[in-house]
Amino acid sequence: MTAVLAIDQGTTGSTALVVAQDGRVLGRGYRELTQHFPHPGEVEHDAEDILRITLEAAREARQQANVVPAALGITNQRETVCVWERGTGRPLYRAIVWQDRRTATRCRQLAKQRKGALIRARTGLVLDPYFSATKMEWLLEHVPGLERRVRSGEAVFGTIDTWLLFRLTNGKTFATDHTNASRTMLYDIGARAWDERLLRLFGVPREALAEPRSSSGIFGVCEAEHLGVEIPVAGMAGDQQAALFGQGCVAPGQAKNTYGTGAFLLLNTGKRRAAAARGLITTLACGPRGEPVYALEGSVFIAGAAIQWLRDGLGLIERAADTERLARDVPDTGGVYFVPAFVGLGAPHWEPNARGTIVGITRGTGRAHLARAALEAMAFSTKEVLAAMTADAKLRLHALQVDGGAAANDWLMQFQADLLGVPVARPDVVETTALGAAALAGLGVGVWKAPQEFLAARRFTRFLPGPNARAVRAREAEWRRAVETTLHWAAAGRHARW
Repeated sequence: MTAVLAIDQGTTGSTALVVAQDGRVLGRGYRELTQHFPHPGEVEHDAEDILRITLEAAREARQQANVVPAALGITNQRETVCVWERGTGRPLYRAIVWQDRRTATRCRQLAKQRKGALIRARTGLVLDPYFSATKMEWLLEHVPGLERRVRSGEAVFGTIDTWLLFRLTNGKTFATDHTNASRTMLYDIGARAWDERLLRLFGVPREALAEPRSSSGIFGVCEAEHLGVEIPVAGMAGDQQAALFGQGCVAPGQAKNTYGTGAFLLLNTGKRRAAAARGLITTLACGPRGEPVYALEGSVFIAGAAIQWLRDGLGLIERAADTERLARDVPDTGGVYFVPAFVGLGAPHWEPNARGTIVGITRGTGRAHLARAALEAMAFSTKEVLAAMTADAKLRLHALQVDGGAAANDWLMQFQADLLGVPVARPDVVETTALGAAALAGLGVGVWKAPQEFLAARRFTRFLPGPNARAVRAREAEWRRAVETTLHWAAAGRHARW
């Protein structure tokens, strides 16, 4: 039986799937990853631990499937940086995770030097510690002897995809793909190359960085000592781009939303780079053959976390799934609107000082109204980001592909379809990130001839705009008024005199 092995190396653990040519998942493995928090705002992973748990998950999946995979695909937490000896593969410091904020002061300094416009123009990104460049700069400055070793070629940097590829091939392949390179803040997404001016700005030698390649194609061979047999590594992409591909969003105007703790939206804009003017970032994604195309990306900081707060913070529900029944128990929210800006507002507002706001509460407000308002907030904020994306890209949204925990809520998905006025499609297998890596690898070795062939075996539940769509969309103005209240509170707090 022909099958592909996919590795999804995430922030909290590694998942491995063996996916058959007909789309069935033959084997699955998972291992949790230890988090390290050396100081407030700092997040690190042990790179050797990442490799170990990833191999354990992959071996478990292979054992269940009992097949020899035709190819291996890798997808990964983006922006996280590893540094290691090129000769031995030995890590020289813990991996600095994308969540890490230790370089915030440096980013503020660069902003004062007016470097933000240069970075935006070349990379499509905003100047922020989230991305990889300032992490590499910090390592060069704080790891004894590292700058000398990097300049002599003894040490190299890489994101997690590069680290795993290097070790799985026993050091024979030092490469990355365009989607991961586009998240480093060192890569010119127009020229498809490392940017010399940015490399000089952050002090990173070009030779210390991997060769960017198309996301689908042979990268190297995973040696037999790791997984029992030699397997060609034929696909690599960052996690959100892999999810976009796994959902089949390979043409301009196709978009996906992952409803997790936050919500992560990507819109494929094709060969044309859209000017991101509404709090979005421009990144690279994968076209039908894994070739680099442009995408717009936006994040809602709080989505499913609002439901967790209702459960753990207020005790209003026992399980997240209870919100679906509660939302159906009331005809509307009774005039209640919830803006869950617990850690600020992301796209399209980018207001870090915003905080959670609930408006419209009366003596008649009950837990069902609050639960429904929290679900509606996910849908309203999703539409805000998508509206910004389609306006920037000058594209029409045809449908929204969804995944993530909250996508299991049928009431929310129907409300989202009514609000957007387009179909919302939820796949039967929600591990779309790993499936995207599998698809890229399978295409790279001919298991599937085109993405449509890979998608043919997938099953989707489709939610179509219904008779309530007009009434749902009529409530947007009140939601925007609630957001404006939240923004006003944040602005007033900045100017308050105590």
